[in-house]
Amino acid sequence: MKKKTTLELVEQSAKVSLYSISFLMDRMTEFELFLRKFEEEAYYNEDYQRILYALSIILERGALERYFRPEGKINDDLCALPIESGRIRLFCLRISDEVLILGNGDIKRTAAYEDDPRLLGYSLDLQRFDKLLRKDIEDGIVIIEEKELTNIEDREYLI
Repeated sequence: MKKKTTLELVEQSAKVSLYSISFLMDRMTEFELFLRKFEEEAYYNEDYQRILYALSIILERGALERYFRPEGKINDDLCALPIESGRIRLFCLRISDEVLILGNGDIKRTAAYEDDPRLLGYSLDLQRFDKLLRKDIEDGIVIIEEKELTNIEDREYLI
């Protein structure tokens, strides 16, 4: 079953805009769901803080490729935080140094994220969204202007 999703601005700095996908049925962004899941989980606090620190660096310096762990396929923008070791993964779409789309994530319990149904689901949602967004950018419907995606406010995607 396909789900309706939109893209919401989460935070913006002088260097980068952070967006997150939001499923209309949830009324929260995927990133907000991620934060809610781990903000009070003491056991994984160090990994959670590592991801929040990485995001603060990204807000300060931009979504530079070196800050992310490549995931997914060669032809998509899927990546994850943190780049170094840690049990928690936050999936993202790195569109450019100035535009980052935050997804959801969870505890990595398997050697490969593809072997964990929950992590695989989060990654597939972002990969499907990436494909549709790329098409809209190619067609000139959504435009990347410096650090902003324009014409995205009223767009709904079925993924």
